[in-house]
Amino acid sequence: MGDTQKKITVGDETIPYALRRSARARRMRLAVRRDGSVMLTMPARSTLSFAESFVYRQRQWLLEKLAFFRGLPPLDPIARFGRREYLQNREAARALVSSKLTEFAPRFGVSYGRVSIRNQKTCWGSCSRKGNLNFNYKLLFLPVDLQDYVIVHELAHVRELSHSPRFWALVGSVVPDYAARRRELRGKRML
Repeated sequence: MGDTQKKITVGDETIPYALRRSARARRMRLAVRRDGSVMLTMPARSTLSFAESFVYRQRQWLLEKLAFFRGLPPLDPIARFGRREYLQNREAARALVSSKLTEFAPRFGVSYGRVSIRNQKTCWGSCSRKGNLNFNYKLLFLPVDLQDYVIVHELAHVRELSHSPRFWALVGSVVPDYAARRRELRGKRML
C-alpha cells in the first residue's frame, strides 16, 4: 500500500507530509527527516480524520523540528545515497578496508576476527572483545590519511581494548601524527 500525500497549514506555512498505514503500528508516529520531509505512520485501523487531528495537535512540535533542520548545513551527498548506491559503496569500502588491514595487521602482529561494513550513525569503526572489526562504509569518502588512522586505531584495539597509554603507543608506532588526525576526524560530519 503506497503513501498518501497530505498537507497541513500552520499560520502562513503549508507543510506537506506522507501518511502511511501500517499493520504493525500500534500508535501514531510523526517523524521529520533530515531533508525536511515529514512522515506520519498510523495503525491500519485508525481513521483518516483521527490521523489529521493528530498532526494538527503536533503542529508546534512539527514547526520546531522543521526550523531545526532548516538551520543545519545542506545534506552531504554521501547521505543521499539510495540502497543500490549504498550497496555499491559498501562493497568498495570492504575492498578498501581489506587491503589496508592486510597492510597494517602485520605491523601489530595481530589477527582479527570477522570484518563488517555498516552504515553507522555515530562511529567510524569499532572492535569487539573477540577481535571482530566493524567499519562505517563512509570511511570510503575520507582522505587516505584518516582512513589509515581509523583502521590502525581499530587494529590497535585487537591488542589493547582500552584507550590506555599502551594503546596510544601502539597507534603512534604506525601513525606518529595520530593526535592531529584524530582532531581532524572529529571535525568530519557523518550524516
